[in-house]
Amino acid sequence: MRTRTLALTSVVCGAALLTAALPAAADETDATAPQTAEAGEAAAPAAVTAADLLAGVRSCRRISQGRYRTDSGSAKATVPVCGTGDAVFWKADMDIDCDGRRSRACNRKTDPYFLPETAFTSSRGKPLDSAALPHVVVPGPSKVWDYRKSGLGGGSVVAVVYRGRVSYGVIGDTGPTRIIGEASYAMAKTLGIDPDPVSGGAGSGVTYIAFKNSRISPIESRATARSRGEQLARRFVGRR
Repeated sequence: MRTRTLALTSVVCGAALLTAALPAAADETDATAPQTAEAGEAAAPAAVTAADLLAGVRSCRRISQGRYRTDSGSAKATVPVCGTGDAVFWKADMDIDCDGRRSRACNRKTDPYFLPETAFTSSRGKPLDSAALPHVVVPGPSKVWDYRKSGLGGGSVVAVVYRGRVSYGVIGDTGPTRIIGEASYAMAKTLGIDPDPVSGGAGSGVTYIAFKNSRISPIESRATARSRGEQLARRFVGRR
């Protein structure tokens, strides 16, 4: 991982009556009618929203020994790492990590700071694919904070919240020990953030929630990260 300063940036009444008088087809479902579970079938749990998650991180119990800068050129360190019983979180910007496996989106031509490796690797021992795998970058261990002591590591499940959207992924890379706020090209894209590694990203308003002791395998499984993330998010907001 490297860090860089972001470049901010109608119904006819007769027809309706006729329709109402006719019986519905046996195989037709009214999409506007509330759906109920069949007898003996459990209803699907309600999805956890961005607002639900943000309500759980309103206050900060700081666990870092200091604060982090969001970019290498930042004058002040303003971002603390906070903790709850189930998770660790921070609120920052989003720089774009394009390191790892070369792709059309991530290579030395698209990203002058491109590196062909990631701190954590796939189940085959290969660098992660930042263009395909939604993942988050955490600061390297230091006296400020050591992610490993918070029950986190490569493959730990994360939820990232931005402008009403929630995306699930994993911890996939580490970065400088004094800077925080970075995620992969794929993570940015799922959140509607410009994923360009040079001019993209978000200047602020991104909330990262990493769930303790939640490592998945294989680390590169987006489906597993999403399903496990949804489960952990429900627990986090009190919907076990």
